[in-house]
Amino acid sequence: MKQWRKFFYEMHPYLLVSIGSILLLLQIVLTCFFYNYKDWSVLANTGWIILWTAGFFGLMPIITFRRKGKVPKGKSYLHTTTLVDTGIYAIARHPQNGVAWVLINMGLMLVSQHWLVLVVGAVSMGFGYLDLLKEEQRCIEKFGDEYKQYMRKVPRINFLLGIVRYIRRRNA
Repeated sequence: MKQWRKFFYEMHPYLLVSIGSILLLLQIVLTCFFYNYKDWSVLANTGWIILWTAGFFGLMPIITFRRKGKVPKGKSYLHTTTLVDTGIYAIARHPQNGVAWVLINMGLMLVSQHWLVLVVGAVSMGFGYLDLLKEEQRCIEKFGDEYKQYMRKVPRINFLLGIVRYIRRRNA
């Protein structure tokens, strides 16, 4: 197991997310062809709600990092110089490339309801998750023990658990 983990960590930094992104694009195209395939409107509508929720989790990190991440002027929001553990990052460590990624894949599965979209989405989520593991290693290298403490406090992508923990921390 450790050999596989080392192999994935040492791969080109964008390989996993690139494969996952190609699969996500394929899933979007397939969803256009197989929209509401089973004609289950409740599932399709639920999928749209999940997709809008994914949009929230995709947008909030940009705003939060710009405000709290001490990003150097002229740099992308991804170039934070400090660990951000407030706002959306108080409920999920990876709201954009974790929560939003999973929600987009799940939303498309529900909107489409076709087995091929389900399979492509599941594989895309797998590549996304492997990329998250690599990202966590980079964060540990960048922020050290401070990030390890953050990992113990905030879940990786389970935002529902993150909300519960956040409420408990505020009430403690």
